[in-house]
Amino acid sequence: MNDQTGDLVNSASATQRVKAALARIAEAERPEAWIAVRGAADLLAEAARIDAAVAAGAVLPLAGTVFAAKDNIDVAGLATTAGAPSFAYTPGRDATGVARLRAAGAVCLGKTNLDQFATGLVGTRSPFGAVRAAADPELISGGSSSGSAVVVALGIADFALGTDTAGSGRVPAALNGLVGVKATLGLVPVDGVVPACASYDCLTVFAPDLALAAKAMGVMTGPSAADPASRSWPADTVLAAPPAPRVAIPRPADLAPLDPDFRPLWEAAVDRCEATGAETIELDVQPLLQAALLLYEGALVAERFAAFGAHLDADDTDPTVAAIVRGALKFSGADLVADQQRLRSAQQHAASLLDGFDALLLPTAPLHPTLAEVAADPIGVNARMGTYTNFVNLLDMAAVAIPAGTAGTKGFGVSLIVPAFHDQVAIDLAARILDTQTPLYAPAATELVVFGAHMTGMPLNHQLTGLGARYAGEVRTAPAYRMFALDTKPPKPFVIRADDGASFPGERWQLSPAALGRFLAALPAPMSLGNVELEDGTWATGFVANQAAGQDITAAGGWRAHRR
Repeated sequence: MNDQTGDLVNSASATQRVKAALARIAEAERPEAWIAVRGAADLLAEAARIDAAVAAGAVLPLAGTVFAAKDNIDVAGLATTAGAPSFAYTPGRDATGVARLRAAGAVCLGKTNLDQFATGLVGTRSPFGAVRAAADPELISGGSSSGSAVVVALGIADFALGTDTAGSGRVPAALNGLVGVKATLGLVPVDGVVPACASYDCLTVFAPDLALAAKAMGVMTGPSAADPASRSWPADTVLAAPPAPRVAIPRPADLAPLDPDFRPLWEAAVDRCEATGAETIELDVQPLLQAALLLYEGALVAERFAAFGAHLDADDTDPTVAAIVRGALKFSGADLVADQQRLRSAQQHAASLLDGFDALLLPTAPLHPTLAEVAADPIGVNARMGTYTNFVNLLDMAAVAIPAGTAGTKGFGVSLIVPAFHDQVAIDLAARILDTQTPLYAPAATELVVFGAHMTGMPLNHQLTGLGARYAGEVRTAPAYRMFALDTKPPKPFVIRADDGASFPGERWQLSPAALGRFLAALPAPMSLGNVELEDGTWATGFVANQAAGQDITAAGGWRAHRR
C-alpha cells in the first residue's frame, strides 16, 4: 500500500497562485462558468495574510491553493443566487465547509454557475447561461455543479465545491475528466447551503487528482452545531479496502442506457479493477435503479418545493426546473409518508443485495450529450444522465467518481459506491484503479504494531484486514525485548521486555476503536496487548506477555527470519 497522509501544500505562495488563477480566468474565456469572481485586490489581500501566516510558522495544509464554490454555497460577502438572481441574498458568514477550507489556507476565488436551485444534471438550466464542457464547447458540462467542474478542468482552480443530491458532484466529474468525492451523508456539514432536497444534500469536491480531493474533504469533515443533521464517524469505521475485494458490477442488461461509444471504456475500467486483485461479480442492480425514481417521480420532490417553491413564479425561474418542482403539488402529506416508508424498505433491500460485497462499480453517467440534444429534450436527457447516480444518497451510500477515458471529446467515468461510512474503501479502490497514491480520509483513531503472524503475507493477517485495518508502514522495536514463539496453530510470537533484549522488525496498522476491541477480545492466553517501545523512542500497542512462554527465538532476529 502507498499511503499519502501528509499535507498537500502547493509549491507556489498563495499570492503567486491567486495571480496565476486570475490570469487563467482571462485566458480561458469561459465567463458562463462563473456567477461572481472576487476582486483582485480582495483576493491578493487574503493571499498575503496566508503567506504571512505560513512565514510565521502556521500550519495551513491547503496554503497555496485556490478553490471555487458553487453558487448555492455561502461565501461571506458574496451574493448567493442558487442560479436565480431574484433569490439572491448576501450571507454574513461562510458555510461551515467553506470556513474550514479558508482556515486551512485555501483562497476562494468566487462563485460558479449551476443548474438553477441545483435541479438538473446537465448544466444548462441557468439564466447565467449554459456551461459548456471543458474539452468541447458543443457538449454539456454536466450539472448541477457545472461551473465548479469546468473551472477545475480548465486549470483555473485547484479544486472546487459542488453539491450532490442525485449525482451533481459526480456527473460533471465524469464529463470533464475529474475526480468527484461524495462522502456519506452528514459527514460534511451543509449549513450555509441552499437546500435542494435537504434530507439528501451533500457538499462535494471536484479535483484533478484523488489526493487533493480527499485532503479537501478531510478538512471539511466533522460535525457542526450549525447543522443538526451532521454526523460523526462511528467507532467501527472501516479504514481500508481489503487486499482482494469483492466488487459488484451490473449485468449486461443493466448497461442498456450506456452510449455504445462508452462500452469499450467501461470494459477497460472493469479490467483495470480486476487487475488490482478485485473479484468482480455481476449483480442485478435494477432494485437500486428503481429506488432512484422516488427522488423525482415520487412525493420526495416535495422537499424541493419546500426549499424554493415560493420562487417558482419569478421571471428568471427556469421553466424546466419550475415544471419539475411543481410536480410536488399533486402529492399529499400521506403520499410523502408512504414514499418515505417505501424508501426505508428500499434501503433495507439494498443492504441485503450488496451484503458480502465491498463496493459496487458503475458507470457514472451513461452518455455525454450535446447542448443541442439537451435543448431538444431537456427532461428526457436529464433523466438518463442520473441513471446510475440518483439512488446513492437516497440509500445512504458514499461514492467516488473517477475518470475512465474519453470517446472523442466525450468524457466517461466510473464510480465506486459503498455503504455509509465505508468511504475509505471507495477511495482505496479508486486509487488502485487509477494506480495512484491512496490518501487517508477516514480517521485513524488507534494503532497496533505487530511482529509476527499478523504481518502482511502471514497466516493471521486476514484478522486485521477483515476488521478494516489499514497498513501504515514498517517499524522496529527498541533493542529491549526478547521474542518467544508459541506452539499454536498457526504459530505466533510475542515480545517481553528484557535487559538483554534485541530489536525486531514489525508493521504498524491503524484500526478503529471498535475493531481494536474485537481484536483484543479474540486473543488467546497468554497473549495480550500492551505498550511496546519502538526504536525511535515512541510507544505503541503490541503483543506482549508478563512472563516468558514457549520457545525463545530472539537469536533469529524476527518472526519472518524465524519462519524461514
